[in-house]
Amino acid sequence: MAIKPVKVSQLNGYIKRILQTDPLLGNVSVVGEVSNLKFHSSGHVYFSMKDENSKLNCFLPSERVKDLRYQLSEGMEITASGYIYLYERGGSYSLNIRDIEVAGLGNLSLAFEELKKKLEAEGLFDQKHKKEIPFFPEKIAVITSETGAAIRDILKIIKSKNDHVDVVICPVLVQGPAAAGEIAAAISRVNEELPEVDTIIAGRGGGAMEDLWAFNEEIVARSIFSSRIPVISAVGHETDFTISDFVADRRAETPTAAAHLAVPDIQELKAYVSDLKENLRLSLESCLRYKETQLSALDLAAFRRDLESRIVMEQMRIDNLKAENLHQITARIDDYKQRVDLLMASLRSLDPMAIMGRGYAAVTNKDGLLVGSTDQLRPQDDVTLVLRDGQADCTVNQVRRDKG
Repeated sequence: MAIKPVKVSQLNGYIKRILQTDPLLGNVSVVGEVSNLKFHSSGHVYFSMKDENSKLNCFLPSERVKDLRYQLSEGMEITASGYIYLYERGGSYSLNIRDIEVAGLGNLSLAFEELKKKLEAEGLFDQKHKKEIPFFPEKIAVITSETGAAIRDILKIIKSKNDHVDVVICPVLVQGPAAAGEIAAAISRVNEELPEVDTIIAGRGGGAMEDLWAFNEEIVARSIFSSRIPVISAVGHETDFTISDFVADRRAETPTAAAHLAVPDIQELKAYVSDLKENLRLSLESCLRYKETQLSALDLAAFRRDLESRIVMEQMRIDNLKAENLHQITARIDDYKQRVDLLMASLRSLDPMAIMGRGYAAVTNKDGLLVGSTDQLRPQDDVTLVLRDGQADCTVNQVRRDKG
């Protein structure tokens, strides 16, 4: 007897139920190479896993993407864990991924290198952004675990070297999923609430790479980079390197080394100041002895004779200047006097009274205006003759004009 035909959707639904109830396909791990990688605007990631004979469609939801500590790339060998899911409408199945591991390279090592490349490309490691660590800080903030060996070592070193520095302890988790957020928040909080802090030490003691991982998180790196206060990174042992070390203004090999970097040694400073004081005293004594020698070598009588001679020479120079100036002034006055005499002689020669003294007279009409031509006169006009010593009223009898 033939099986009754079913719809496509019915068949796909049946297959989906089979897949979802299969215990193996509900929690499977697959090894393969990443290909056809696509990052969707929704945050989901679509790609295929392939080997030399086949390929498998894969789906990584956005909420899983944010948990990845590295960037997926073409050709990457991975082990993906998840469950098989059938997309009924398209009739295709895929591996819906819950977790990814990188074959041949640990997740943390790859994440470290990927983040390091990213932040380096953005300039977070550039030397030009590094701030100077204050030589003599008044207050230091230490961001670390309050129960670890690191805080005990830091406090011991600081107090033994310099008991004038205040230390503010900012207790945070330094290990585990929540550690990075606490460390980043503490750095920001110190900048906002404790602006008087001169230096921040952020770190912890040694451990495995997983234990130190909080200091490799991007959120911590960016909080260090944004810090107005200089930051010393002090994570692990001398051979341990974290992202925080590259971003921080200074890297200390250990928390103990960070304490040594952060503060000067008071005893060394006192010895240095004492040496300066002694050197200054010796220099002053040497200078005084030299000046005393110079003073004793002076001949006061010879100095007095030299001074008197210089006074006489200066007096002679002043007298010469005085005589020279007086001569120049007298010569200039004589010159001006001659010029004035010449001007006076010219004025006298142009004086009308002087001309009248030689027998000349000026003629004015009845209006008192000068008559300069016979054309201005008519018979019987009354005129006045102005002479050097008086006037004479006259009447014109006849006007004779030159015919030339």
